[in-house]
Amino acid sequence: MTTIAGTTTQIRSREIRLAARPVGEPGPHHFELVATAVQEPAEGQVLVRNTWMSVDPYMRGRMDVAPCIPPFVLGAALEGSAIGEVVASRSAAVPVGATVSHFLGWREYAVLDAAAATVVDPAIASQSSYLGALGTTGLTAYAALTRTAPVQEGDVVFVSAAAGAVGSVAGQLARRLGASRVIGSAGGPLKTRKLLDRFGYDAAVDYRQGDLAGQLAEAAPEGIDVYLDAVGGDHLQAAIGAMRQGGRIAMVGAISGYNATAPALGPDNLFQAAAREVTLRGMLVSSHFDLLPEWIGRAAGWLADGSLHAEETVVDGIAHAPEAFLGLMSGANTGKMLVRLAPATSPAAPDAR
Repeated sequence: MTTIAGTTTQIRSREIRLAARPVGEPGPHHFELVATAVQEPAEGQVLVRNTWMSVDPYMRGRMDVAPCIPPFVLGAALEGSAIGEVVASRSAAVPVGATVSHFLGWREYAVLDAAAATVVDPAIASQSSYLGALGTTGLTAYAALTRTAPVQEGDVVFVSAAAGAVGSVAGQLARRLGASRVIGSAGGPLKTRKLLDRFGYDAAVDYRQGDLAGQLAEAAPEGIDVYLDAVGGDHLQAAIGAMRQGGRIAMVGAISGYNATAPALGPDNLFQAAAREVTLRGMLVSSHFDLLPEWIGRAAGWLADGSLHAEETVVDGIAHAPEAFLGLMSGANTGKMLVRLAPATSPAAPDAR
């Protein structure tokens, strides 16, 4: 039995588990929806009713067993960023009623150590913003363009996956950091138009039209100085070919190869990077969490005054979280892909096991 706000009740929480490890592209059968009883929080723990959860491309890597990232456990709930409201607490540091971010998404209720919950302020921004522009995706853009491949005054900047969660912030941020020209890559005319109309880009490359190198050369005839790479493959090859002397590349992802069943092809023009003294530097956002308060302090004001435009693609209900993830991997989102949660109470919903 779980005590919430002075009452004792048995809470049932639905969660998404990894049913099987995908080979190649994942599908709905790799996930299962399960209802479980919620345990009473122990001393130093809190019970959170999740209101929003995030799906992100890196999660595809955790579905495999690979040396670079801890894999998801088969038959256990997946993990990921979430926002929720504390409904029971045995910690003075995180009281009932607080809004918190944490890493136990893919479920409607989460019991976790209070130390693993970060209290956020819903008065300065919406809850969902803390998973997008004010969360790790916004932080990725900020760290990439200020630390990993810092933008300097007058730079020409190229961003791949530019209509996604990171890229839609990165284009606007590059301009604030002094870029003279900002170019984004996206798939299809609707997204490329949005890059120009909403996300601060000067030019848009539609990778679905082919000849990526040719389109980039037309958009940046004198070359580029900074590239934020979330795609890898042909995008990285084209960017290296367009780099000016002393250029900088922040490698934050390689979504083009996440479903590959054989080693993904890399660029064959790396010597150009050497000849032009280009820096290619990998980046894990977890290495830059120290920047998060600084980023929130700046970006929250920009969101409030409308000078930072953030978009969300929202899917409703825990049962549709796999659908949101699969849509993300196929490019169905503009901006941040999110799942809005409506927790169920006992008895369990009929579509859960």
